[in-house]
Amino acid sequence: MPAIVAGTALWLLALVGVLLLARDQTVLVWTCLSGGVLGIIGYGIFTWQRSAARRGSRTAQHGQGLE
Repeated sequence: MPAIVAGTALWLLALVGVLLLARDQTVLVWTCLSGGVLGIIGYGIFTWQRSAARRGSRTAQHGQGLE
């Protein structure tokens, strides 16, 4: 499991915890929500680059863990 998935899951789990325990702390809610959304976007970019590298696209970034 890539670190992106684990990190995103932790942000979303923290969001649930904040919503249950400290709903009035809007900064915490928005921080956890932003972390989860950015993790989802990051995972989309990760899979897009990985599939491009597997296709052999010249514009794909090649590096450790993408192959």
